[in-house]
Parts: sequence; structure tokens; C-alpha cells
Amino acid sequence: MYSEKVIDHFSNPRNVGEIENPSGVGTVGNAKCGDIMRMYLDIDDNGIIQEAKFKTFGCGAAVATSSMATELVKGKTVEEALKVTNKAVMEALDGLPPVKVHCSLLAEEAIHAALWDYAEKHDLKIEGLQKPVNDISEHEEDIAEEY
Repeated sequence: MYSEKVIDHFSNPRNVGEIENPSGVGTVGNAKCGDIMRMYLDIDDNGIIQEAKFKTFGCGAAVATSSMATELVKGKTVEEALKVTNKAVMEALDGLPPVKVHCSLLAEEAIHAALWDYAEKHDLKIEGLQKPVNDISEHEEDIAEEY
């Protein structure tokens, strides 16, 4: 069963769309379920995320986690955004059914992919940021064991 917050973010997603000339854009997917998430970030000269938008092809939980992830990173520094985990996304949505936990991982990886793109474009090294995966299904088993 989905929480009221998940239903709200699916029915009324925040920050849908693209950012023209984004500071960073990241695309990740899950080959097993077919979900694809693209995250756009506009980051100012002080490393603060001014705007975050997304485009997601997937189930309601994927849309909801995308929406919540953009809400969680707006106004944060790059370093703070890097700390937005799948668990933080799930907590902000008041939980997800176990079979939908991978959607929160997709959101976390989309943030990381957009930050990676930003770092590459600006020749920056962001402490703790690792090259993102394109297909999260490769790591799904690791995450599933935690829940």
C-alpha cells in the first residue's frame, strides 16, 4: 500500500520537465522493470542547487521518488545533495512497499549522475562522488538485502 505522500507526489509531481542549459544532467534506468529517470540540475557559482527537474518513464513510485528527490536537493549545496540517499527519499515519502524500493535507488543514482555530469563539465572533484551506474538493476540485490 502506498502512503498519502507517495500518492500526492505521483498525482501532483513537482518539478517535472527539463532545464535549458543545465549545470548537470543524469540519466539512469532499471533494465529489469523498464524505469528510466533523467534529472536536471541548475547549480550556481557557489555550488548551490537553484533548480532541479526530472523526466521519468516508469511506474507511480518512480514518478513519486523523482518528484521527492528534486524537492530534497533544491537549495542544497552539491555536497549536501550528494548525501540524499534512497533511504532519505523513502523516509520523506513515508515509505515504499518493498517491491518498489528500487525506485528510491533510481532517484539517488539520478542525483549522483547529474552531479557527476556537473563535476565533469566544470572539472571538479566532489568528495565521495563516484561514477554513476547506468542500470541500477546491477545493484538491486545489494539494496534488497537491506530491507
